[in-house]
Amino acid sequence: PDNFVEGIIAPGYTQDALKMLKERQPWGKRLIILKVDPFKYKEELEFDIRRIKGGLLVQEEDKEIYLREDLKTVTKRHPTHKEMEDLNFAWKVCKYVKSNAILIAKDKMVVGVGAGQMSRIDAALIAIRKAGERCEGAVLASDAFFPFPDVVEEAAKAGITAIIQPGGSIRDKKVIEVSEKYNIAMVFTGMRHFLH
Repeated sequence: PDNFVEGIIAPGYTQDALKMLKERQPWGKRLIILKVDPFKYKEELEFDIRRIKGGLLVQEEDKEIYLREDLKTVTKRHPTHKEMEDLNFAWKVCKYVKSNAILIAKDKMVVGVGAGQMSRIDAALIAIRKAGERCEGAVLASDAFFPFPDVVEEAAKAGITAIIQPGGSIRDKKVIEVSEKYNIAMVFTGMRHFLH
């Protein structure tokens, strides 16, 4: 009990509040009071820090800031205006799905989601199954790159016409080739939503 500590973090304290906190029982000497201005550090924090057994996992924060001009169409066929609207919608929603995430959208509506799977293809198969016939003419978003072209092949079988993903796989060239084979428009964002 002697090394148990209580902590309070707030943007600020009045003198009366500080006095009450320091004198309150049973806290007393065991209370640590920190003042942190959340707005001061907003732009400086660029990492998502998670506690894991034996240490910390530090990864880039997913800020979801991108401009449409930053998107890169990597296939000969560019997305239609409607596909691009759906791709942007799907990419934004995909951020909030547990990784490995595959999201299928049509007419700015989510029609299928595959989430939290150990492999991207498993997530894709779940999303395709959930969407069913609504896959025809729909788009697909992936929160991370495709390590293999298998997701593209399954998407093509289901009738999906456009895909948005970060890119960055050592097999991007093969994934793009398979997209070309099935006339699927593919867009790279250059950033991922995937978090560990």
